[in-house]
Amino acid sequence: MRFDDFDLHDDILDAVNDMGFEEATAIQESTIPIILEGHDLIACAQTGTGKTAAFILPILDKIADFPEGKTRALVVAPTRELAIQIEQQVQGFAYYLGISSIAMYGGGDGSEWENQRQALDKGVDIIVATPGKLISFLDNGIAKLDSVEFVVLDEADRMLDIGFYDDIIKIFSNLPTKRQTLMYSATMPPKIRTLASKILTNPKEFSTAISKPAEGVLQAAYLCYETQKTPLIESLIAGKEDTPSILVFTSTKKKVSVIVRALKKKGFVAEGISSDLEQKEREDVLMRFKARQIRILVATDVLSRGIDIKDINLIINYDVPGDAEDYVHRVGRTARANTTGIALTFINEDDMYKFQQIESLIETEVFKAPLPPEIGDGPQWKVSQKGKGRGKYGNKKSFGGKSGRRR
Repeated sequence: MRFDDFDLHDDILDAVNDMGFEEATAIQESTIPIILEGHDLIACAQTGTGKTAAFILPILDKIADFPEGKTRALVVAPTRELAIQIEQQVQGFAYYLGISSIAMYGGGDGSEWENQRQALDKGVDIIVATPGKLISFLDNGIAKLDSVEFVVLDEADRMLDIGFYDDIIKIFSNLPTKRQTLMYSATMPPKIRTLASKILTNPKEFSTAISKPAEGVLQAAYLCYETQKTPLIESLIAGKEDTPSILVFTSTKKKVSVIVRALKKKGFVAEGISSDLEQKEREDVLMRFKARQIRILVATDVLSRGIDIKDINLIINYDVPGDAEDYVHRVGRTARANTTGIALTFINEDDMYKFQQIESLIETEVFKAPLPPEIGDGPQWKVSQKGKGRGKYGNKKSFGGKSGRRR
């Protein structure tokens, strides 16, 4: 289905065309009509499925012809990175509409607070905010939500994981009872159902095949000792000039610095990003990575959800994520929007059971590639008695072919 097939405002379709979008994704095709009809919605969809456009486009269509100079739509997101990304997409899709928007998030300096306050005083059509920052503006009487007609909770499961349940309930206590509410979550545990029952009214439901990486992701894993991980990265990417955009996930901020130093020492263009950086520093690093000025970005899970960076060729899980769902979000940074990509995971002897849980979740036995000869032998695949053992794996080629490109 093409975007032209939706009964959207002409100015929105012009912006969609300018941004290079033609074919709607499954979630867009299924939920845009539901939202246009005015129903509440609970949608379960993994990252990279196009859910942001799925809720932005119909909301813009509803407010396009009736600007009122007051806040009519609110999007709540768990992290400042996601809030910034969503608001950037709002700006793109609303380019010809004259609709105003602002991203509100913590972690900045006093000037950002003042800019956000001034925008709220003047009146802004769409607010995209993290829960904590929005509540601070509510508590100060600066933000007014009494005119909001459309509310979106994005990455709802992530917000509950972080501990924002009480904040969400407080935000909704400041909203009009009559509103259209849309909730998006990558997973649907009981706590999400409980929240949905409190804030949604007779919602329609949509669910994609969740907890599985996109079909375009080529997955492989390496069994290695901890001391072999950094040499393994160097071995895998050396000379691979057809892999210009690489994202490495690790478990701690300290490891980010260690990996970056090691890669720079070998002559690679690498930078790290974690919560230790100031917001402007993080934005600068992300901008340079998107512009391909940085080849390798090393990050903690601050980037595993919600960051839309196109054409990442290779994802490396330096550490196996502690939560099996986080694996899906990490590898979802590649193979976005029907492209292809490669996701590699380094598994030490202590993480084998965790990785087996991931394989169980995604219903896929990930190929265990042999280590390059110069790395030496790694540990043998062995899991605890809690899990099932695995058979031996064939001696297929390790990573080194062409990386995923836009088809």
